[in-house]
Amino acid sequence: MSHSNYSRFTRPLMAVFSGAIGSFSFAPYAWWPLAFFSLYFLFLLLHQRSAKQAFLTGLFWGLGFFGHGVYWIHVSIDTFGGVPKVVSILLMGLLSAYLALYPALFGCVLNRYFPRASAQRYLLVIPALWLISEWLRGWVFTGFPWLWLGYSQIDTPLANYAPIGGVELVTLAIAVISAAMTYLTLQRQWLALLIPFGIYGVAVCLNAVQWVSPQPARQTTVALVQGNIDQALKWRPSERWPTLMKYADYTQENWDADIIIWPEAAIPAFEHELPEYLSTLDGLARENHSALLTGILSRPDKQTFYNSILALGQGTPAYPSANRPKYEKHHLLPFGEFVPFEQWLRPLAPLFNLPMSSFSPGPYIQPNIQANGRFFVAALCYEIVFNEQIRENITDQTDFLLTLSNDAWFGRSIGPLQHMEIARMRALELGIPLIRSTNNGVTAITDYRGKITYRLPQFEAGVLKATLTPTQGETPYRRLGSWPLYGWIALSLCLGLLTRRSRDE
Repeated sequence: MSHSNYSRFTRPLMAVFSGAIGSFSFAPYAWWPLAFFSLYFLFLLLHQRSAKQAFLTGLFWGLGFFGHGVYWIHVSIDTFGGVPKVVSILLMGLLSAYLALYPALFGCVLNRYFPRASAQRYLLVIPALWLISEWLRGWVFTGFPWLWLGYSQIDTPLANYAPIGGVELVTLAIAVISAAMTYLTLQRQWLALLIPFGIYGVAVCLNAVQWVSPQPARQTTVALVQGNIDQALKWRPSERWPTLMKYADYTQENWDADIIIWPEAAIPAFEHELPEYLSTLDGLARENHSALLTGILSRPDKQTFYNSILALGQGTPAYPSANRPKYEKHHLLPFGEFVPFEQWLRPLAPLFNLPMSSFSPGPYIQPNIQANGRFFVAALCYEIVFNEQIRENITDQTDFLLTLSNDAWFGRSIGPLQHMEIARMRALELGIPLIRSTNNGVTAITDYRGKITYRLPQFEAGVLKATLTPTQGETPYRRLGSWPLYGWIALSLCLGLLTRRSRDE
């Protein structure tokens, strides 16, 4: 085999491999150093490539990264989508190829406009462009900001940057360190070692900083009910009352909790179909000086459907009431809760007619849900990945972050464990304890630093009971969001362009 053919095949394979190893830095593997090695190899492979070659290198890296990192979506398509396995695998391939376009675009723009192996390319431009490509992935077509590399560092010193600049700042730190090591490798500039040591040194020092403080006077006891209901049976009419009675029985044993929490769509019916059941729950909660939060579907009219969280009991108006505290999911899951271009796609396959795939979005900003004197910023399932949405819904009254989910769609895959990892980052960013109630796991509670303090085993029915302490104060990220990072990126690109122009002259 000639050298050119060897290079033609080995570079794409190396790109795929380096992308794939990066996906092992996340839960459940948590081999966090691979996040750095993955980017390091990508940046090396982009060296001295044309813009077209760089595009393809980024594309192959993305195929490896997302091909393994989000393969678990295939479980829901295969099990509930009504299509043959080969078609579901093909659809997953298409999704991975779409997501791979973002690192491909990163490589193309980088080598088209900043081809020189300069310090500016590696220390300013590469980290800035990488973050821009990630932001685009989290925004275009409603966004898919899953597998930001920063999540992989939730249990490392770099996580201490999250309260300052969110998961984006942690991701930026990984990109800067990886780019500095690439520069060191290519140019033998040993001073570049100061950058990773400096970033890690500051991160270690930040561990001593307490951005918020606990409020022991507002301690709250919660009981999270994990029903472990089989997703394939959940919506059968014959299973409705057994499911409702199961949740009611677990709840009856835990009315001494301040607040009882059921998972996303725990009630397998529309709200208007069960007024007596909900009224009874409301009355029992009041008798026991408790409150109940549950996921439920609501239909205010024949054309409008919401995935909601309903509050009952102490601290809420008597059921039914027009002013009842309720959260309506804003960020809907493409294809699962709404179908883009549905007039063309729905007729093509049963996949595009999944149950409950015609929801309406609730408002972006909604009042905190109030129950038994406590205030919750709510997120349903996939929404917890959108950190700016969570941040912008926090008020001075907010006690806890609340996310309800049903990851039974994804079986025993790695998806639910990645989901929990993402949720932990929200608590750390905002300095607020997080409550996560799910149908079959991961049901857990974290402290304000994102550490899991209580957790139920997956795939078992049960109740997680715990006492939580809210916090007071605010982190820099809660106050400023991502705006300082926007400024840093604009400055980095401007400096990169200026040095490029001066060299060209």
